[in-house]
Amino acid sequence: MSAPIHIPVLRLGQTYRSLDTIKFTVEGQALEISVANSGLIRRDLQNLPRAVEALHAIPCATLVTYCEKAADLFLKGNLPWGDGDRLQSPDDYVAALSQLTGLPHSLGRQNMGKVHAAMANIRAILAGLTRGMSLDLFDRGFIRQDGLDVNFFPQTDSLGVLLPSNSPGVNSLWLPAPVMKIPVVLKPGREDPLTPFRLLQAMIAAGFPKEAFGFYPTTHDGGDALLFGTGRAIAFGNDTTLKKYAPYRHIQVHGSGRSKVLIGDDYADDWAKHLDVIAQSISSNGGRSCINASSVLTGHHGKEIADALARKLAAIVPLPRTDPNALLCGFANPAMARGINERIDELLQTPGAEDVTARYRQGPRLIEKFGQTFLQPTLIACENLDHPLANTEFMFPFASILQVPQDKMIATIGESLVVSAFTGNKRWILDLMTSTNIERLNIGPYPTNRVQWEQPHEGNLFEFLYRRRALQGDLVAV
Repeated sequence: MSAPIHIPVLRLGQTYRSLDTIKFTVEGQALEISVANSGLIRRDLQNLPRAVEALHAIPCATLVTYCEKAADLFLKGNLPWGDGDRLQSPDDYVAALSQLTGLPHSLGRQNMGKVHAAMANIRAILAGLTRGMSLDLFDRGFIRQDGLDVNFFPQTDSLGVLLPSNSPGVNSLWLPAPVMKIPVVLKPGREDPLTPFRLLQAMIAAGFPKEAFGFYPTTHDGGDALLFGTGRAIAFGNDTTLKKYAPYRHIQVHGSGRSKVLIGDDYADDWAKHLDVIAQSISSNGGRSCINASSVLTGHHGKEIADALARKLAAIVPLPRTDPNALLCGFANPAMARGINERIDELLQTPGAEDVTARYRQGPRLIEKFGQTFLQPTLIACENLDHPLANTEFMFPFASILQVPQDKMIATIGESLVVSAFTGNKRWILDLMTSTNIERLNIGPYPTNRVQWEQPHEGNLFEFLYRRRALQGDLVAV
């Protein structure tokens, strides 16, 4: 076996090889990841002013061009694997990502496409985040709008991000930050250090200053040092892990989405026409995204919809990671899959719920095939919203389905990242638009995973990083 590929810590412009490493084997090749301790992270964050200075030396319009160039490098380029001379091709990346995360090659490439599109469409994304303001804002600090001078200033010298391992596509959420002249400091997920590292290599190769990026594989303590040492931060994870960060206003938490499909009374009789959209909402990206639907609510035909949807979901079966038709992800940690399966079976003992997919599924829910551990798609029909499986979320194609009167849906859905409401009822649409429980709203038969670059699906990164200030005076000379 050849010498291990070593992925270093990136210390705001300097590579660093740690004595503490995480070791993997991918496609027969040894892979080592350097691990940073919390003291090193705290020490490095003192150098953030230099990172800010490096970004501010470059016009925003140039950074936008760099981002567009980096999009193609990420998707098609041969980029450094680590701190050696070996280069990583897109196929190398997809194969290694698949082995580390369980994501099949087909979904790995699909996620590459999502990230590429986010970078290639950075102009549209910035227009959406800033409500169409000129890029000059990030160079001059102010613009003239509607006859007034408007000043926005950064609330932070950095954006810290705790990344997950479930889906490479989440990296698209932090990508606008360096274009907006805010350095980023990343803690990669344990199973996916590859995506953020490849992205940073693409951005540096495209022209971004290497001082603008920190990459710190680290422990939980190191993650805390990163979150509390940066002025603004984003944390991904499960609800239990993120609970401790919720009180801190400078940390934006991204936990369970509990996204939903609501079938209005005016669409209920035609439910069969929209079955594919509902199934896509549940199963896209292997069910691993927070924008996957975890509940379906309908006022009518609940049993019929449940049966037909279960039949469609049960047809999604495990395939080898290299199969181009693979849609299910294996679990990198089989113990996690077993724990989820046991939890579902335990909660099914509570009366009022049925695993409808069990009627059509090939084999048990938990299945070992092709050298991986899979959880097969699961649809639970619940008799009421009080059942413990009625509003929960798991990291595979899982959803509950309930029959609930339309006029009670909004009051009972709880906090939901995305709601796709199949309706044309103007009064109900108004009620949906004024609901405080819905983060992103799709009106009509659209899948919950539908993305428009001009509309961020969770929060607004510009408003999180920048703040408007009242401004008066003579700015002609500025």
